[in-house]
Amino acid sequence: MEIREKVFVVTGAGNGIGREVTLGLLARGARVAAVDLSKTGLDETAELAGAGDRLTIHPLDITDRTAVMALPAAVTDAHGQVDGLINVAGIIHSFTPIGALSFDDIERVMAVNFWGTVNTTKVFLPLLEARPASSLVNVGSMGSLVPFPGQGAYGASKAAVKLFTEGLIAEHQDGPLKVTIVFPGGIATNILGNSGIEMRHTGTDKAAAAAKLTPAPEAARQIIDAVVTGKPRVTIGKDARMLDRLSRLMPARAIPLIANKMRDLIT
Repeated sequence: MEIREKVFVVTGAGNGIGREVTLGLLARGARVAAVDLSKTGLDETAELAGAGDRLTIHPLDITDRTAVMALPAAVTDAHGQVDGLINVAGIIHSFTPIGALSFDDIERVMAVNFWGTVNTTKVFLPLLEARPASSLVNVGSMGSLVPFPGQGAYGASKAAVKLFTEGLIAEHQDGPLKVTIVFPGGIATNILGNSGIEMRHTGTDKAAAAAKLTPAPEAARQIIDAVVTGKPRVTIGKDARMLDRLSRLMPARAIPLIANKMRDLIT
């Protein structure tokens, strides 16, 4: 799919991967409707972009279905059409066993990660299906490939996104809409802060840990490339690719392996 002069809706555009996807699309000549809960974050993205009327910002809670249902009209009023939807917005919860998580904690993660994705997908799907070529990208997680103790509800929310998106891939395999599921590994973003989470200090060398993370601009580049090629499945980072292989080849060994590595992070 050609990027230039196409119109994309990007959720989570106020920070992290979503911001970098927005900037990357604009750099390739696209128009973008940037969506995020944070007006401040969107203003910062707009300032970085300097894209004039090719970028519009839409402060919005994607868990508010009524507000989301009004979004397609706002985007088409501003840009005339919608050619792509890239769902990046997501949060995690504290590194806590499921038994110690409150129902509210679990519901909050499911509301943002799964239902937020469902809400935006459902309202834009008719517009995307009507275009001669279009793209839908949903960002999952390597946490939906194997279970991460302390992030069980987060993993469940992203596993729901995975199967929801794979269902869409199956339903649109012969049509002009290309659907992609993305599995990022560790990405250098502020998802902890944006989720209101403080990481437990483990004595690990922070610089060494950060060096293993995929930079957000590189993650965004791979996502945009998937839009261009229509690739249905993308894993980002060595860690995600390793866990993808492990989950398929040795699923029984993957569970204790990850559990042992996560032990010091769980509160």
